[in-house]
Amino acid sequence: MKILKHIGLVLFLIGLSIFTGVLFTGSFNLSSTELTSYVSKKGYKSELILNNLKKAVVTNEELTIFEFSSRVREAYKDSNDHYDALITKFNEEKDWDKKGEQYQYKIYGKPHTLSFELAKIAGKGSARELPGTLWLLTFGLGIIGALLFILPNLFLLGKAGIKNNGIYLESSTNRGFIAWLVLVYLVLFYLVLYFMPDYVVNWTYILDPISKSLNGGLASQWFVYGFLYCIIMLVMATRMYIKYRHNKHQLIRTTSVLFFQIVFAFLIPEIMTSLNMPGYDFKNAFPLDYDFFFDWNLNSLLNSGGIGIFILVWGIILTLIIVPVMVYFFGKRWYCSWVCGCGGLAETLGDPYRQHSDKSLNAWKLERWLIHFVLLFSLVMTLVTLYTYFTGTDSLLGINSQWIKDTYSFLIGAWFAGVIGTGFYPIFGNRVWCRFGCPLAAYLGFVQRFKSRFRITTNGGQCISCGNCSTYCEQGIDVRAYAQKGENIVRSSCVGCGICSAVCPRGVLKLENGPENGRINPTDILLGNDVNLMELINNK
Repeated sequence: MKILKHIGLVLFLIGLSIFTGVLFTGSFNLSSTELTSYVSKKGYKSELILNNLKKAVVTNEELTIFEFSSRVREAYKDSNDHYDALITKFNEEKDWDKKGEQYQYKIYGKPHTLSFELAKIAGKGSARELPGTLWLLTFGLGIIGALLFILPNLFLLGKAGIKNNGIYLESSTNRGFIAWLVLVYLVLFYLVLYFMPDYVVNWTYILDPISKSLNGGLASQWFVYGFLYCIIMLVMATRMYIKYRHNKHQLIRTTSVLFFQIVFAFLIPEIMTSLNMPGYDFKNAFPLDYDFFFDWNLNSLLNSGGIGIFILVWGIILTLIIVPVMVYFFGKRWYCSWVCGCGGLAETLGDPYRQHSDKSLNAWKLERWLIHFVLLFSLVMTLVTLYTYFTGTDSLLGINSQWIKDTYSFLIGAWFAGVIGTGFYPIFGNRVWCRFGCPLAAYLGFVQRFKSRFRITTNGGQCISCGNCSTYCEQGIDVRAYAQKGENIVRSSCVGCGICSAVCPRGVLKLENGPENGRINPTDILLGNDVNLMELINNK
């Protein structure tokens, strides 16, 4: 069995190496006809950008993607700098007509978007010409290798159940050099995905056939990310099924997050796009879906007829009614551990690293300040956005709408949720984003802490202080401290994943939904807090 694991590891590393190496293959250049057609379709009115791009990428040279991208970005910059200078000049001369005329010649949008779109047309090489073969050598080898590495655990781990926390004995799970290598790779992946997507154009060629079959169009970097996201969750879910096979709750929960990610977050939006509808993830609630109330999204929904209005109404109802009602009955676990895509990746890909969640008091203090700040930030941004949308102004109380949207998207949407939230799994644990940054988790936590039937009950008399529960808690809760005192756990940060209960050898911990009064801890009675003792006994 160990030989199979070694073979699987080798195959996985080969697939990963080819997947990474594909980025550096192929050549890129455009013909004059291809470039002119592209510029015409985009509706660019400036001859300058066309001429600049012709000088840059209409060539017989076989440019690498990095050379091609650099030239396109430079052409973009030179063109916009030219018109910005004219705008400044006419502004100083107070020639308002000429100043206004220059705006139509500027290129709006990000330079990497222009570079990506041109690279998609310009690329030549094996990734574009042999996508099926490259898929087998990258995704295929990666999947087969990972499964060969994981499946023997069914026999090597012996009897089902978590007997000890041996996770600290391997360099891949104890912040050793393997964990740091994984961190570096994940961080670089997210940096390229968010800020240099034109560099991954070869990856999109590999998935073009799949994208065409789902949405009728070519793959974008986000299609690659969504597809890769689902594949990783599927493979790592196999590991979850084996590791927690003694716990029915974990088997069902893992299946649930797979279903909602693959069907709701990936397949349904792609199919909707193929039908000329707005691609929408019906489980993605505001403020996690922070751009739901952005002007471009509102305009898209309002211009999409009945389906657009339905999505708008559904999004509002989901946030204001469904979410708090579900939290009241089931706690935030119904979303964070059963439905959410971020939570799904954390519970599958991130499970080997859950023990790295900081349990210190300082971490808890930072958590409370930071996550509530992000929630406040998102609410202020949305208020400013809606105000400017309905009034036609640019700002509210001096806060520019576009500036605050760009700032949130960059700092929270890209860096915190992506680069840090996932990239830092191997060192800081698998719920960095969920614990410290997710505004929806903060919203759910408010309801769970003060108005919910959910709690984790403990039986202190059975606790043997093994510490498995605290070790495996991904939210940084010292579960053992509660268990030793026989206190119910009602922390707002608890996502109710149930792993603490799954790894407890004595059945001390139980996830329950019951009367609100059942959440009261015995210490409240001993301390003389305002508790109706008879009501508590009756509810028990």
